[in-house]
This record gives sequence, structure tokens and C-alpha cells, in this order.
Amino acid sequence: MQILVIEDDEKLARSLEDGLQAEGYSVAVTRTGEDGFYLASSNRFDIAVLDIMLPGRNGLEILCTMRENGLRIPILVLTAKDTVEDRVRGLNSGADDYLVKPFAFPELLARIRALVRRGKAEEVEPLKYADLELDVPTHVVRRAGVAIALTVREFEILEYLCRNQGRVVSREMLARDIWKEVARYTPLDNVIDVHIARLRRKLDQSFSPKLLHTVRGLGFVLREEVP
Repeated sequence: MQILVIEDDEKLARSLEDGLQAEGYSVAVTRTGEDGFYLASSNRFDIAVLDIMLPGRNGLEILCTMRENGLRIPILVLTAKDTVEDRVRGLNSGADDYLVKPFAFPELLARIRALVRRGKAEEVEPLKYADLELDVPTHVVRRAGVAIALTVREFEILEYLCRNQGRVVSREMLARDIWKEVARYTPLDNVIDVHIARLRRKLDQSFSPKLLHTVRGLGFVLREEVP
């Protein structure tokens, strides 16, 4: 398994490299976010361990850039900050897990293994509904065998709806589970509606039956249109 470690603390980086290699992992270490982004973009890694406090662009900026560029590698964030706001900010930026410094190496290993298991479980078979098929690891979406190009956020919404097929998904659920917005005083309804409208056009405009429906006053549901 290939692991990318992005950590500017030389002592910690060396310790992580030695410890992970002793566990049988192949490890690449870099000290800056820019170098980490380049390595992640040009090589295939199974997981990245990313420090937040980096020289130049910090880890959260690099994390956002990775996600915006479609890099779906699982990312475990390391940070010395442990407030609720810090954790929410990291998750909102696209982190898959969050580990606070100082940490025990066995816990780091356990979290890495959990992220890898989660990724492998998703790779078993694509998500399907009617003639719609989603390949989660590659973000490839097809309907009736035709590829549909989605943004990262559109894919996340469609995946969420597909996993809740037949069940009405509220805006509050999307805000919480997709945008990771835990405080509802920040209104996202208009943003969510815009994303849903774009997703509906791509998903249903050229196909039949219609799959993505709005349930007035409640939210959205993925179901085949009743003739």
C-alpha cells in the first residue's frame, strides 16, 4: 500500500516514515503542501496523511485544492487544534478523518486501516438505481450506458441520494452530511437548490424516466417517475 505523508516537522515525518515502513507500507514524505499536491496528482497513493500547519499554503488550502481537482484519495488530517470549529473546518474542506497531535502511533495505524477498509468496501461494486450507475472510487457516472460529467459536489449529492434511494432527503440532511454544516444559522438552501437543479438537468434532461424529484416542503428523492 502506498502512503503519502505531508508533514513539515522533520522529526515527526521521519518517525512516521520509519513506523509505517516497519508495518510494510511504501511511504513517500514531503515537507510542503505544494510538493504534496504535486505528488498526489502525479502518482497513485492509497491514502495521504496531511499536516495542517505547513509553510506557505496551509494544509486546509492544499486539501481544498486536491478535492477541487477531483483527487479522491482518502486523507487523514493531522493537527494540534482540537476545537469543534477546527474539526468542522477540516471536514468541510474534504478530510476523511481527523487526528489531533500528540497522538499514539497505534491509533494512527488503526485510522489508516479503517480508511483503507472503507475505500475497499466502496470498490466492491458500483451503486445502481434503475438505469443509473455510479462508480464511487473513480466518480464515473453512467445512465443507460451514457457517461454523465458531474462536478465533485454534484457527484457527492447524487451518491447520497442513491444511498438513500426511495427516501426523501431534506435540505438539512444535505447541509449536514454533504456540506458538513452543523450550524443551521448559515443558510445553504439556495446553494443546495442550485446544485440540485444542475444535477437534475444532467441526470434527467436527455433520459426517461425522470429520476430526481422535489417533494414540496420536504426535500428531494431519487425514484422512477410514475407514468
